Amino acid sequence: MAIDPEMLQQAAEAIRSAEGLVITAGAGLGVDSGLPDFRGNEGFWRAYPPLAKLGLSFEELANPGWFERDPAMAWGFYGHRFELYRRTTPHEGFALLRRWVEGKDHGGFVFTSNVDGHFQKAGFAEERVTECHGSLQHFQCVKPCCAASWPAPADLHFEIDPTTMRADGELPRCRSCGELARPNVLMFSDNKWSPGRTTAQQVRFRAWLRSLARGRFAVIEIGAGATGPSVRATSEQLASAGRVPLIRINPRDCGGSPNVVPLAGTALAVLRELDARLVS
Repeated sequence: MAIDPEMLQQAAEAIRSAEGLVITAGAGLGVDSGLPDFRGNEGFWRAYPPLAKLGLSFEELANPGWFERDPAMAWGFYGHRFELYRRTTPHEGFALLRRWVEGKDHGGFVFTSNVDGHFQKAGFAEERVTECHGSLQHFQCVKPCCAASWPAPADLHFEIDPTTMRADGELPRCRSCGELARPNVLMFSDNKWSPGRTTAQQVRFRAWLRSLARGRFAVIEIGAGATGPSVRATSEQLASAGRVPLIRINPRDCGGSPNVVPLAGTALAVLRELDARLVS
């Protein structure tokens, strides 16, 4: 896929002149790391064939009700993703983004709907990341008995039956009351998510934005889909309010308002092209 050289140059100039960078990211960013694309039922079922046989969609399974009626199935799905995210290395594009951020007077801030924790794994500071849907690397009580969440133990390992996608063995328990624990992520039809950690991240994000003068940052959006547009909406709101360019990287649907700089391509390919212009 050829990337428009004029748009690449325009994006590189916006990044070069910015005093700070806002990186907004959706699931498309992780595809180059080898993570599955859950876009549509077919993509989800390719990643989880046993669930295809059961006819369960991502939306149906990513529901807190499973932790009440079938905890082994719930933790089979989330435990498999937990293991996948922990053993996967973030691709080179994360390192490029981190280098760009570290070269700015005001650094940068990440806003992502991804729950994989890969920005922190790639070396981004914890206090400069907002995970709007929470993190699979943090747990909470299923009830919940309190508003607390906590990091998953470093030595935790899930045994998943590959034929049924059910978790075997002891399941995580709440640190406070001993009941079943669940991931601290926002699921579908979820009225039991404990958002305290994400709320604190959002407060830090707003404080950082206030430290920047209008027009002195750029927004780089990567792999954010047009459906369920929490990341896209945030990108557009920030770019509009700050009167700054929105660099949108996506293989499809990368257009938008007049301030959008569209770069059609996969995350890693476009980031490499941009980096080549930034270092030249």
